Amino acid sequence: MNIVMRIDILSLFPKMFNSPFSESIIKRAIDRGLVSIFIHNIRDFTHDKHHTVDDYPYGGGSGMVLKPAPLFEAVESLREEIGDVAPVILLTPQGRLLCHKIAQELSTQPNLIFICGHYEGVDERVRKHLVTDEISIGEYVLTGGELAAMVVVDAVVRLLPGVLSSEQASKEDSYAQGFLEYPQYTRPQAYRGWEVPPILLSGNHQEIARWRREQAIQRTLEQRPDLLGKAVLSEEERKLVDRIKQKRGVSSNT
Repeated sequence: MNIVMRIDILSLFPKMFNSPFSESIIKRAIDRGLVSIFIHNIRDFTHDKHHTVDDYPYGGGSGMVLKPAPLFEAVESLREEIGDVAPVILLTPQGRLLCHKIAQELSTQPNLIFICGHYEGVDERVRKHLVTDEISIGEYVLTGGELAAMVVVDAVVRLLPGVLSSEQASKEDSYAQGFLEYPQYTRPQAYRGWEVPPILLSGNHQEIARWRREQAIQRTLEQRPDLLGKAVLSEEERKLVDRIKQKRGVSSNT
């Protein structure tokens, strides 16, 4: 198979990626030649003996700021190798909130460059003149962008063709269709008095699919009702939503 995607990650702590990318689905994707991931130490693009990557912010304030020069030189070095087409993505709390749609969007790119922010952030000139996108994985602050980069890469790589054992698997994931996933059961049929729903033992695949769809809708309505506004529902499913809301005493307009 040909490489589907190349990912380059700029980090101050490249060793953090060793374990996550040498296990499970990402490792299998790399071994199958579906993705190549390169981790680059930002300090390698400095020119002083101390490999300085940060400095005090102009105007005062606490903390340090990542200098622009090492980041610009790192990205320019990569672009000489892979061309000027790769999106340059900064992992930052100020970015777009990661969702399944964004992961799908990124999975269509042949190349991705991630910058892992640190300290109080990056020099604003990096954001304005180098970065093409900014992504956040949640409304909280991490010590650095490394963990966020791992999350984004995992969400993207599993969507690449041939990575999962079944192409259908990623299409049935939570959020892929606008719903949370339906309940899953496996052996034994009875455990501590708790039985597997009889419908799943019926062998009627059409009814099982209907039950799973209804369960996914009900779970989404209970736990993430905001998602239903984006989902495509049949008339029958809309009636189901209304029935569930009425049963719970919730207005059908909410």
